[in-house]
Amino acid sequence: MTINCKGKLIDLSSPKVMGILNITPDSFFDGGKYNDEKEVLRQVDKMLDEGATFIDVGAYSSRPGADFVSEEDELKRIIPIVNLILEHFPETLISIDTFRSHVAKQCIEAGATLINDISAGKLDENMLLTVAGLQVPYIMMHMRGNPQTMQQQTDYDDITKDVLFYFSERIAAAKSLGIIDVIVDPGFGFAKTLEQNYELLSKLELFKMIEKPLLVGVSRKSMIYKLLDSSPENALNGTTALNTIALQNGTSILRVHDVKEAMECVKLVESLSC
Repeated sequence: MTINCKGKLIDLSSPKVMGILNITPDSFFDGGKYNDEKEVLRQVDKMLDEGATFIDVGAYSSRPGADFVSEEDELKRIIPIVNLILEHFPETLISIDTFRSHVAKQCIEAGATLINDISAGKLDENMLLTVAGLQVPYIMMHMRGNPQTMQQQTDYDDITKDVLFYFSERIAAAKSLGIIDVIVDPGFGFAKTLEQNYELLSKLELFKMIEKPLLVGVSRKSMIYKLLDSSPENALNGTTALNTIALQNGTSILRVHDVKEAMECVKLVESLSC
């Protein structure tokens, strides 16, 4: 299973790691941490050196109840960072974490490679058309509502069946427009209770029926630290445990804050099938 990133085929039969670079002041774990060029470059260099295949750049925090950010402000934050990364690390495969089609288009034209959309095109009616025109890989995530309202929308008949049905509809919509490379993200922590997150994780193997690469992002999330009565800062061990479970159930991409530890997970889990 491969995806085409700017003419470079990335083989996802061996799991890959996506490093998170939040350039927002209010992200739940690293908000405000990378607010100058030196810190951004240091972190990108570290994640690439540790083995990240992709760097996921976000300028709009999608944590529950996050502040609204205007499209203008999102662009002002993110375009200079895309330019900065590619100036110093020109081969970097940059993923853009946005649900806005105009932001996606501007970033791809600046040299980014993938679009990572928490809404699977539901928050911007032009997103799927834009991605189809750009012909870049598209990560579609499951969510209800938006970051401000999602945690009030957790009523499901069957969480796993409902999420799988959601993806069948969104994948069909993407395919009808000519989007080739689609990656699905179950959206842990988005419009889901603590119990629903773990139910979904326990049935992750069922996502193989979609026949699309699976991305899992549980890094330092509340589903870990709330269950352990801890904090995001102390949730690395829990993250590693859940990443291991995700890999054993067919995950192709781990989206993480801690690349080194995720790469170790990949190496250890892959050794089981040698």
